[in-house]
Amino acid sequence: ADVAYLRSVLPSTMEDAFFDYLATLDASEVTVSAMPEGSVVFARVPFLQVKGPLLMVQLLETTLLCLVNYASLVATNAARFRLLAGPDVKLMEIGLRRAQGPDGALSASKYSYIGGFDYTSNVLAGKLYGIPVCGTIAHSFIMSFTSLEEVQPRELPPLAGGEPVDLPALAELWLGRVCELLQTAPEKANRGELAAFVSYAIAFPRNFQGLLDTYCVRRSGLPNFCAVALALHQLGYRAIGVRLDSGDLAQQSKEIRRVLQACGARFQVPWFETIPIAVSNDISEQSLEEFSREGSEIDMIGVGTNLVTCPLQPSLGCVYKLVEVNGSPCLKLTEDEEKMTVPGTKMIYRLYDAAGHPFMDLMALEEEPSPSVGQELVVRVLGWLGETSKVVPTTVEPLHRTYFRDGQVCEPLPSLPEVRSHAQASLSLLSPAHRRLHDPQPYPVAVTERLHHLLAELRQASQ
Repeated sequence: ADVAYLRSVLPSTMEDAFFDYLATLDASEVTVSAMPEGSVVFARVPFLQVKGPLLMVQLLETTLLCLVNYASLVATNAARFRLLAGPDVKLMEIGLRRAQGPDGALSASKYSYIGGFDYTSNVLAGKLYGIPVCGTIAHSFIMSFTSLEEVQPRELPPLAGGEPVDLPALAELWLGRVCELLQTAPEKANRGELAAFVSYAIAFPRNFQGLLDTYCVRRSGLPNFCAVALALHQLGYRAIGVRLDSGDLAQQSKEIRRVLQACGARFQVPWFETIPIAVSNDISEQSLEEFSREGSEIDMIGVGTNLVTCPLQPSLGCVYKLVEVNGSPCLKLTEDEEKMTVPGTKMIYRLYDAAGHPFMDLMALEEEPSPSVGQELVVRVLGWLGETSKVVPTTVEPLHRTYFRDGQVCEPLPSLPEVRSHAQASLSLLSPAHRRLHDPQPYPVAVTERLHHLLAELRQASQ
């Protein structure tokens, strides 16, 4: 069917032999080597090498670039958010509504997880990939209630067993006590919001959480949440968190923490003081920097638009270039040195210093011997005007593995959690100077003397 379709759209002058050839394509003629999924990749370093008949590997170009570009872009974006948030704050991907269609949304969920996010709100991604799913109560749910009379059912049995209790009535009693503590008027608390919280608590008594900003956080959302949470506590249950979705999130989180601590102290409920606070609302890298600068009590952050659409860099420019044909190295010559290819079939090595940090990636021709630990290497760093440098690696790591040969996957493919762990471990090994997001120290990428001479010869021959 594919060949028939191509016949219908290609010029009528195409020879039948071409279509006959397409029908005989055999993947066993292709070999693919790559860095393990989740590896840190630097500019100019080939992370994927494909060998095979020229037409075969040309046909793979667009597919391979499609598969790696967006995936690498989102994983990198997620890693930046993780670095800014620090290791203790939980990150939740909530970008489904803003992603580029359902396929883009599923990819974004998967690669955000690899980049360091803890959860996704995309339930299908959870089902397909095993990513932990997480979400919160919605504004529309809260707004759908107007009074406590709408709550059905009304009763909730204590966790330890016993007679069911009228939870709306109990929550109203607690609301008076909370408002007295906070010195706010109970009548200012929206009764529809209280009804929504109570209804949610009856349905999910072990997973109760509150969205506080549907009306007014201070006068309504927070007192209503505390009232329902304390009513649940009286029955043996524990609320799991609150969420903010507007306003000055850092400042509000500190105010909410003070109220939770006050309630915990006044009503002798110690765990109340540590109820997790989650935030959302167009969170960006700048938002996380502000949280850090101002200080906050935020425990979980939901990131959507600025994660899955990657507005700071909407596309990743990975390229797929011919470097050798019929055993002869090829060079794409251009005035833009960054776009100039490095010729020949290559081995890629990552060199580490005594502190365990990678300090250089080295490209060598495939037939060259591997660099040795503790021995001095003479290299040429790309972009350093051809000057030689001498380095002594403490550890040498070959970066490429062969994953596909003779029509078969020949390297065990890791699970998604294993890829995520590898990505986080790779990032953690970077030195702080290379890992920082603002004005990072450039990471050197070098070639061996032999590869440098080949590059110079081909450049000279092409001029």
